[in-house]
Amino acid sequence: MAIDRLIGILTVLLREEQVTAASLAERFEVSVRTIARDVDRLAEAGIPVRTARGAGGGISIMEGYGLDRTLFTNADRGAILAGLRSLDSVSGTGYYRQLMEKLPSGLEDVGDDCVVIDLASWYGPLLAPRLELFKSACAARHPVSFTYCAPSGETVRTVEPGRLLFRWSSWYLWAWCRVRRDWRLFKLGRMLDVSVLEEVFPPRPVPPVPSAHLAFPDELEAAVRFDPAAKWKLVDEYGAECFTREPDGSLLFRRSFPGRGELLRWVLSFGDQAEILEPEDMRREMADFAKKIFEKYDS
Repeated sequence: MAIDRLIGILTVLLREEQVTAASLAERFEVSVRTIARDVDRLAEAGIPVRTARGAGGGISIMEGYGLDRTLFTNADRGAILAGLRSLDSVSGTGYYRQLMEKLPSGLEDVGDDCVVIDLASWYGPLLAPRLELFKSACAARHPVSFTYCAPSGETVRTVEPGRLLFRWSSWYLWAWCRVRRDWRLFKLGRMLDVSVLEEVFPPRPVPPVPSAHLAFPDELEAAVRFDPAAKWKLVDEYGAECFTREPDGSLLFRRSFPGRGELLRWVLSFGDQAEILEPEDMRREMADFAKKIFEKYDS
């Protein structure tokens, strides 16, 4: 990927006085013309790259640069390497490990071995090829079609992929949906029958991915009482300050939820350790739901 190569080239320039375009092309297995374009992109990003032609010439960071070649500290470089390692946990190709091997010798010593980021998913074997499929479709501007499973039911969508996003412990696709005529987030694990179309869609500006609050606005205020045995799960999901302890030892939890379905499913995950207090109509809805479950098993 271009961004990985740019990071690699910049790291080489920060460690070595001068390198040739040919040596960079050989190191990163691309053409000299591609390296020239990459150097131009670094310059456009504000990096003071200097090129010299002829014998003894090459590419370097300009002398006297204000940061004195410390644009990346060892800690910065270690963080970059930790990020590259994390991408290999889902790529399934070893590409990022190979990229690290192409970086200057000795750089691996600054890797942050105290931090391990594993982006793999429970549906692991499906994830790596799906990520590669969407990355390729995004780069080539090919629309993607799939059946999407949502709480409201299944729908067939055709989208123009814009970004892959890791958020809320899951992978999502940020794409222009031709059905909704707007940008939407799609969870990769909910997609079925994914296929890439041959057509090429025209370039479209990709807006920033909305924050969690904007993507899933909280519209329902709820109060839930929990058994003390549920404390570990509350702390795990929302932190130690998410509840108050009542005189009888129970835990009172107040929070906003995107909707009734989200609240109902979340409370049900606690079994008999949770009781909805507010809103009142949700208590009745939960009672009706519990009655249906009882009738199903009391036969």
